Amino acid sequence: MTKHIPLLILVLSMLYSCAAEQDLDADIIYVNGNIWTVSDEQKTVSAVAVKDGKVIGTGTVESMDSYKSEQTVIFDLEGKFMMPGFIEGHGHFLGFGNSLLKLNFLDSKSWDEIVSMVSEAANELPEGTWIEGRGWHQEKWSAGSPDKNVLGYPYHDELSALTPNHPVILRHASGHALFANKAAMDIAGVTAESVSPLGGEIVKDGNGQVIGVFEERAMGIISQVFQNYKSTFSEAELKDEWLRAIEKAEEGCLENGVTSFQDAGTYFYDMEGYTERAEAGEMRVRLYSMLRHSAEDMAPVLNQYPIIGLGNDFFTCRAIKTEVDGALGAFGAWLLKPYNDKDGFHGQNTTSIDEVRAIAALAEEHGMQLCVHAIGDRANKEVLDIMEKSFSGQEANDYRWRIEHAQHLDTADIPRFREMGIIASMQGIHCTSDAPFVESRLGEVRSKYGAYPWRTLLDNGVIIANGTDVPVEKIDPIECFYASVTRKRADNGFEFFPEQSMSREEAVYSYTLGNAFAAFEDDIKGSIEQGKYADFVVLSNDLITCSEEDILGTEVLYTILNGEIVYSGI
Repeated sequence: MTKHIPLLILVLSMLYSCAAEQDLDADIIYVNGNIWTVSDEQKTVSAVAVKDGKVIGTGTVESMDSYKSEQTVIFDLEGKFMMPGFIEGHGHFLGFGNSLLKLNFLDSKSWDEIVSMVSEAANELPEGTWIEGRGWHQEKWSAGSPDKNVLGYPYHDELSALTPNHPVILRHASGHALFANKAAMDIAGVTAESVSPLGGEIVKDGNGQVIGVFEERAMGIISQVFQNYKSTFSEAELKDEWLRAIEKAEEGCLENGVTSFQDAGTYFYDMEGYTERAEAGEMRVRLYSMLRHSAEDMAPVLNQYPIIGLGNDFFTCRAIKTEVDGALGAFGAWLLKPYNDKDGFHGQNTTSIDEVRAIAALAEEHGMQLCVHAIGDRANKEVLDIMEKSFSGQEANDYRWRIEHAQHLDTADIPRFREMGIIASMQGIHCTSDAPFVESRLGEVRSKYGAYPWRTLLDNGVIIANGTDVPVEKIDPIECFYASVTRKRADNGFEFFPEQSMSREEAVYSYTLGNAFAAFEDDIKGSIEQGKYADFVVLSNDLITCSEEDILGTEVLYTILNGEIVYSGI
C-alpha cells in the first residue's frame, strides 16, 4: 500500500490543479480599458477578469489569457475610463424614490414656479387629495424670494387661494422644514395662537400670523395629520406605492453609476421590505441601512441586529442613525455663536443630548455603528463629546462611528476626528449648493476655516465618506465630484474657499473605497481587486486627468454590477 502513495499524491495533485485552472475560467473579461482600481498596489490596469460576480484578476490585456475559456465573454472598453461603481455614502433611499414619484422642486427657480406646479396638480386630483412635493429652497431661487416674506420664506396666501380643497405639504430641500397651505393647517388646527414645540418653530411674521413654514420639530404638526390621511389607504396600496418608489430609486442609482447606497435612516417597515427583497434576490443596488428609531423603540429588538450581507451582500443593517440639529438653510444648524443673519439665534437642538447618549449606549452594547447627524459647530462638538465618553478607553478606531454631514466645525475639534477614528460623512455637493448663503449665516471667518473643511480634515488623517444626501440634492455623483475638487457651483462658477478642495484621487477614494470603509465593507467592494465584487462604472471621461471643464460633461456609459452590465447610456 505504501508504494502507491506517491502515485495517489500525483493523481490528487493533478485533479486539484485541473480544478484550480477551472476556477480561473472567467465569465467575462473587460479589456482595453483605462481602469482606475483605487488599489494601492496597482492604481491603473487595462483589463479585469470576472467570475461569479467577483474580480479574479487584473492586469494587462496579455495577462488575461490564463483566464480565458471557450465560454468567456470578452468586452472591449475601447480605451474608456472604468473605476469602481460609485457608492452613495449618505442618502435617503425611499425618499429618493418618492421624490421621483411626487412633485420635485430641485430645479425650480422661483416661488411662482412652484405655486404653478402645485396648482396644476390640484386641477388634476380629486378634492381632498393631499399634494406632496419636495426640493424648494428659498435661498436658491434665482428670482429671489417674493416681496412679502419672512427670512426669505414666502407666505402661504397665494398658494392657499389656488388650492382651497387640497391640503398641501411641501418639504424643504434640506428635509428640515416644510411648507403647508391653509387647508393643511386647518386640518392640523394651526392658528396664530399655536405654540412652537421644543426643537422647532412655527414661523410667524411680526404680527404673529403663521406664514405656512414649519421648521425642524414643528414639522411634526403637519406630518402627523398627513400620516393620518395615509393611514386611510389599504395595506396593499401602501405596499404598492413603497415598491414603486424603491424600484424608481434603484433605476435612478444605476443610471448614475451608483452600485451601492448607504441609507441614512431606515424604519422597521422598510427593514422588512428590504429583507424580503434581498432574500428573494430582487434587489438591484447594494443597500447599507442605518436603523432610525428612538432608543425606547429600538431597545427591545436590537438583539436581532446586526444583519450583515443578506442576499449575497445586497442588504446590510449594522448601524443606527440619530441627529442633534437641523440644517443651516432652515436656521436649524446648532451653533456655538449666533447666526450672523438672525440676531441672538443659535439654531436648534432637535434631539436631546440624553436621548443621543441612550442611542450611543445601545449601539455600543449591540455592536452597531453609530451615525449622528450634526451640521453646526456646537452640534459636532456635542457629538464628539458623546462619542469620546462612549468609547470608555476602548480601541476607538474599531467602532468606525460617523458624524453625518460634519459641515461646520470649530477648528479645535478637527483633530478629535482622527484621534477617535471618527468618519466625517460629508457631501461634496452640499458645499457648493449652500455656498451662496453660508457667509450670510456664519460670517467670513467661520466660513473660511470651519465650513466643509475637507482639506484640513484630510491633512489630519480623517476618512471622508462622500455622497449627495439625495433627495436633498440630485444623486448625480459627477457634479458632486466636481464640487469636491473645485468647490465651484456648476451653474455660475461661484467658488467657495477653494483651498479646502480635495485632490482628484482623494475625491474618487471618498466616493468608493472611503465609503466602503465607512460601512465595514472595504473587504468586498470599493476598489477593483481580486476577490471583491465586480461593481464598476464606465465613464466618458477620465476623472483623474480630464480638464476641469470636462468633468461636468462626463457621462455614465455603463453601470456594471456583479460583472454584468445593468445600465447602458450608449
